[in-house]
Amino acid sequence: MTEASVSVSSHSSLTGIDPADWDACACPEAADGRAADPFTTHRFLLALETSGSVGRGSGWEPHYLTAEIDGQIVACAPLYAKGHSQGEYVFDHAWAQAFERAGGSYYPKLQIAVPFTPVTGRRLLTRPGFEEIGRAALIEAAVRVADQNDVSSLHATFCTGEEAEQGAEMGLLHRTGQQFHWFDEGYGDFEGFLASMSSRKRKNIRKERQQAQAAGLEFVHLTGDDLRPHHWDAFWTFYQDTGARKWGTPYLTRQFFHDAHAHLRDDALMFLALDGGEPVAGALNFIGRDCLYGRYWGCTRDVPFLHFELCYYQAIDWGLAHGLTRVEAGAQGEHKLARGYLPHPVHSLHWIANPGFRHAVEEFLTAERQAVDEEIEILTSYGPFRKTQGERE
Repeated sequence: MTEASVSVSSHSSLTGIDPADWDACACPEAADGRAADPFTTHRFLLALETSGSVGRGSGWEPHYLTAEIDGQIVACAPLYAKGHSQGEYVFDHAWAQAFERAGGSYYPKLQIAVPFTPVTGRRLLTRPGFEEIGRAALIEAAVRVADQNDVSSLHATFCTGEEAEQGAEMGLLHRTGQQFHWFDEGYGDFEGFLASMSSRKRKNIRKERQQAQAAGLEFVHLTGDDLRPHHWDAFWTFYQDTGARKWGTPYLTRQFFHDAHAHLRDDALMFLALDGGEPVAGALNFIGRDCLYGRYWGCTRDVPFLHFELCYYQAIDWGLAHGLTRVEAGAQGEHKLARGYLPHPVHSLHWIANPGFRHAVEEFLTAERQAVDEEIEILTSYGPFRKTQGERE
């Protein structure tokens, strides 16, 4: 098999790509169970598109890539033309400002990503057995599209470490960052998790949970057919409130939640806090094969520590009860450290067209990677867990 035998095409809509072909690359493991990454499935990306969350007017214009060999799709990638840097969570606003102060035009740029989703996963999706040739074909095609259309840059965000390594070997710039993830170390249940922590941190978590639960709210977990339209209505209210406070305009449209109910409810897990049967707060998660991904939260009633209870502790409880090995609770947030979520590296790849600007970014990333490595090491040492088995209880 030669590189020349690979043909790469661009598509303005997922409706032109057979779901079975896309998912054979995105989640081949789902043939015998749940997808490892629910966010790169055809159904999730299509819901973003058909709901108008991406597309015209959103600043995310789809140009999905597919790579074929002998008429069979062997690789694909969610590629978008971006007119801004919103909804990415790998921040390049300073790059854009510097480039434009120097007289350049940073936008549009190209982005291989799951929009609005700071979750690590494969971005260069390949059928099993086509990993290296498929990833190489997608990277070369994306760079070619960027170069031919005279855009400033190409970015692949929240890719895997393996993809970052191959991309760097092909000349792309490698960037690292960090998030806080929870890992099951054989705890068994939440009490087992608490037993692994220092006495002070353990007491603090128990106090937070007690205060959140003292409000007299009922906590329910809903997924699949237990999710009803009125639950999505309630969550839309929560989502709008949080979105308006954090980034001005919510990224997802109301239609997305309609589509999520129709097509994604088996992937979704909603934690709701009820007061007299009425939802007053909620956290929306998506379920992967081994991981629970916390995505959105909101409330209409202010209760001390309710955010921590719904987003962190309920997630750990549910993950332990359902055999998941980790919980990813979203981007940023050093406050997660004290609650058992440890720093973990995340990766992205970047191609910069202008040689001088590329050199400046490369120097910055070299220093940033070292700083991130050092910060992860320091933060991990400040984690809430007992340093030795003999530490006083």
